[in-house]
Amino acid sequence: MRAIALFVFALITPMYLWSQADSLDRNVPKANLESPYNTIETHLKYLQPDTYFPEVSAKTFNLSNTELAKDLAIKLKQVLDAKGMYIDMELLPKSNNYIDTTNDLARYYLYPNALPGIYVEKEAGRWYWSDRTVERIPDLHKEVFPFGSDLLVNLFPTFGQQRLGGLYVWQIIGILIFVVVIVVLHALLTWLIQLIITRLEVRFAKIKSQSNVIRKIARPLSLLLITLIIIPFEPMLQLPVNISRYVVLIIQALTPLFLTMAVYRAVDILGEYMVEVADRTENKLDDQLVPLVRKALKIFIVIIGALVVLQSLDFNITALLAGISIGGIALALAAQDTLKNLFGSLMIFLDRPFQIGDWINFSGVDGTVEEVGFRSTRVRTFANSLVYVPNGKLADMTIDNFGLREYRRFSTKIALTYDTPTVLIQQFVDGLREIVENHPNTRKDYYEIHMNNMNSHSLDVLFYIFFAVPSWSAELKARHEVILAIIELAENLGVRFAFPTQTLHVEDLPGQSSLSPTYNTDSSTIKERTEEFVKAYKAKYAIENGNENKE
Repeated sequence: MRAIALFVFALITPMYLWSQADSLDRNVPKANLESPYNTIETHLKYLQPDTYFPEVSAKTFNLSNTELAKDLAIKLKQVLDAKGMYIDMELLPKSNNYIDTTNDLARYYLYPNALPGIYVEKEAGRWYWSDRTVERIPDLHKEVFPFGSDLLVNLFPTFGQQRLGGLYVWQIIGILIFVVVIVVLHALLTWLIQLIITRLEVRFAKIKSQSNVIRKIARPLSLLLITLIIIPFEPMLQLPVNISRYVVLIIQALTPLFLTMAVYRAVDILGEYMVEVADRTENKLDDQLVPLVRKALKIFIVIIGALVVLQSLDFNITALLAGISIGGIALALAAQDTLKNLFGSLMIFLDRPFQIGDWINFSGVDGTVEEVGFRSTRVRTFANSLVYVPNGKLADMTIDNFGLREYRRFSTKIALTYDTPTVLIQQFVDGLREIVENHPNTRKDYYEIHMNNMNSHSLDVLFYIFFAVPSWSAELKARHEVILAIIELAENLGVRFAFPTQTLHVEDLPGQSSLSPTYNTDSSTIKERTEEFVKAYKAKYAIENGNENKE
């Protein structure tokens, strides 16, 4: 009886095992490699949690070593998921006879730009991952996972494999660890960067920037460094591709964003340095140029940063720039005056025809320059009104800059009465010259003071001098002092100033002698007197010339 039971058991057991094996074989799906679409679908589909058949996915590699094929299949999917490379299956070619038009080969490149060595190719009527892909996967996996793809998995081997909200527990714990590390690193790096920038400023730039400016640049720099640190560690979370592609896009966008913010804040520190440099120069136009340069740099940085961020988010920057260029032409045509004023302001800053505080005169406008902007220049008139002049027009005008004068001219005529003796006139002129020579603000190497004209009612003395003063107020003060000195000199000498008068002269009155002058008409007497005057005049100037030659 026992023998019969053993015989039946021995007969039934192989049949049972064969039936179970056959059942297992029937449950394992078959690999479809008829097209690039089918091969890539087979590879990805059978590595999903609900349809996990790595041995089927391994068949997409034309390798005899099944274990090696499984390892390559898993690693390739990990790389695609970590890089957030979502594959739209509807875009994959479904034809068995697909030909790549760029090289006329039966190949399909999954990501020709990002992953040029990863492609499927047709072999013996079926599509497999290429030999080049097999060679590239280990190096690519090492680049994406420099610390290994199983680092976090091994930390939580048991309870970490449970799923919660679509993620494994070990992934959720890993995300929390990342958040804590980021917060701590941010605080530490911000403090360290502030310390370094402050030391560099004191040592090299010798400027004293405000602490809030340093703090503003330290924070984005800290975030930038943290983003660069996250890049090699983020793939270890092995997030699903639907989540990973957005995480990768955000990290790619945050890197140029934080860099743009850091450079934007650095302009403030550069502006502080430029302000100190401008303060060392006498030209006040530099003080006005600093804020304009600061604004222009910030606008340029924001534009470039925005374009880089958009490119990181996979926007078509070429099409955007093309649209901007076409719109820019239309905008330029509509804003010709604005552009003209902009270039006019550039010419003003380059040529420097005036500076802040200069007294200028142009087209009937007379006043001091208060501000030079990108569009217009503001002039404060002497009536205390403000005149705004477009820089485009101002650059084409003839500007009389009184502020750039080395000397300020003072020219007037001092009218003396006709009854002033010549000796007194000469003494008065000599006294005027002494006033110029002894005043502290007059130019000593050039001035003209002479009897200049015989006017209808006066003898005119030309008083032509220059003041060496920096401002109009100082010029007015010097004029006041000189004019008072002239009046005091005239009072001391008894010289009278003439003014327009009319004299009624009656030559003959009844019962009185005539007031008409009588003239000696003897020609010999007149000639003798003339010769005496000429002889004395020649002798006088001969003596003066002789003294000059001796000197």
